[in-house]
Amino acid sequence: MSGSLPQRDRLLDAALAAADVAGCIVRPFFRVGVAADDKADQSPVTIADRSAERAIRAVLGERLPEHGIMGEEFGLERAGASYRWVIDPVDGTRAFLTGRPTFGTLIALLHDGVPVLGVIDQPITGERWIGIRGERTRYVSSFPGQAGTRACPALDRAELSCTSPEILEGAYRARWDRLSRAVKRTSWGGDCYAYGLLALGQVDVIAECTMKPWDWAALVPVIEGAGGSVTDWAGRPLRLDGDGTVLALGNPALLSPVRDLLAD
Repeated sequence: MSGSLPQRDRLLDAALAAADVAGCIVRPFFRVGVAADDKADQSPVTIADRSAERAIRAVLGERLPEHGIMGEEFGLERAGASYRWVIDPVDGTRAFLTGRPTFGTLIALLHDGVPVLGVIDQPITGERWIGIRGERTRYVSSFPGQAGTRACPALDRAELSCTSPEILEGAYRARWDRLSRAVKRTSWGGDCYAYGLLALGQVDVIAECTMKPWDWAALVPVIEGAGGSVTDWAGRPLRLDGDGTVLALGNPALLSPVRDLLAD
């Protein structure tokens, strides 16, 4: 057993098995015109989301029955457990529904609320990012690239990304616009895939809000293990009861100027 995470190999094996099973379920539904239902928050959900989450829960529950599980579709089990899996079976359902392979399956493990393991899995392209606290992030793919953020020296040379203008509600939009004006270029779309690209040094800054724990938990070990940082817009560590803002930086030295631009 290696690394600083207790039972590392057992936990990692469970996470990867869950990602494998989810991919087997999601792939047959891609680009076949599956129907979508609108949830209470008007976000879409499909049979792929629900079936993949059930499968992930089954794998983790069988292997680690003492652990808690929180998922986007089916809530929280074993709330008092110190180890809790946080899962998003299809992060980027809109991308999935429109045939774009920029969605992903997110599987995270938290210990007392702190992300210690994270997997970003793209089941169509076959890309996978594996982050473990205290270890270097691994990128598994047949595509070019290796895990490692870019040492972007200044904001005016930075690539900024955000999933959609729609998530920038109310006063958040004005604050985000200040940041957008300060960078070299802004791109839209990507969901969790954009965070994977940041971990590969292709994107420098991602600033988003209205994020739930299943949206960000898996991203933290991946990006930190690639040399970057993940905080809220005020530069604080992300928490389950946080304000929903997420700021990911390839170069953590940019935190101070970015935080100033995003300040309320």
